[in-house]
Amino acid sequence: MKELVLVDQMNRFVTLSERPKRIVSLVPSLTELLHYFSLDREVVGITKFCVHPKEWFDSKARIGGTKNINLNRIRELNPDLIIGNKEENTESDIEALSEDFPVWMTDIDGFDDALKMIKGLGTVLGKETFSVRMVDMLHKSYENLGGIGKGKKVLYLIWDEPTYIAGTSTYIGSVIEKLGFVNDCQIERYPSIEAVQSTDPDYVFLSSEPFPFKSKHIGKYEKQFPNSKVILVDGEMFSWYGSRMLLAKDYFKTEFVKKL
Repeated sequence: MKELVLVDQMNRFVTLSERPKRIVSLVPSLTELLHYFSLDREVVGITKFCVHPKEWFDSKARIGGTKNINLNRIRELNPDLIIGNKEENTESDIEALSEDFPVWMTDIDGFDDALKMIKGLGTVLGKETFSVRMVDMLHKSYENLGGIGKGKKVLYLIWDEPTYIAGTSTYIGSVIEKLGFVNDCQIERYPSIEAVQSTDPDYVFLSSEPFPFKSKHIGKYEKQFPNSKVILVDGEMFSWYGSRMLLAKDYFKTEFVKKL
């Protein structure tokens, strides 16, 4: 192929001289998307948090965590494309890697950003047919989920002690809205719970990640929110953009609905 100059989701120019054959993924949800694109040979490195698919987690080279990347290990792998994310990875690591390698950055603030990312990566990786078909499927399937929430108010907790919640301008927040709920936190990004004034949600969702909320935490928040129903939810289904979105639509219609 001729030299390809692309613009990623952070408006950075990325130049590729050929179709990528040695890819390093710095984002767990995008690693799973690369597997969906059938790029087993091309993906040579992933993070220690890239637990899906299991066969890649067991066999691919590990390059550290999402925020404590082993730069030397990546250089040893000599990738011709690195895929990162503005929120997941540190600016200093991305700048250092960009000096030596093409780095395609994603920036996901909502559901539509996720769909644009899927199409964009499909173009970069020569998987346009896969990506267009996937985006069409997601558009249709998520249109039918809007009746689940029935306009009920939700607080979505991502961390305990201190307690942080998912606000607006987040992928999680956009999924909450897609399901027909109202996010009771109208502050951008991930504020502390103290920043939310006089909230009285119908539901408090305790996410399984990044903090692993368990049944033992329910009582604490039932006391804090006596008028709310407190339930555990699968954090991957709410926060992993990419091919996990295909599994999430079924989770929302079955296991999740039963908890409400």
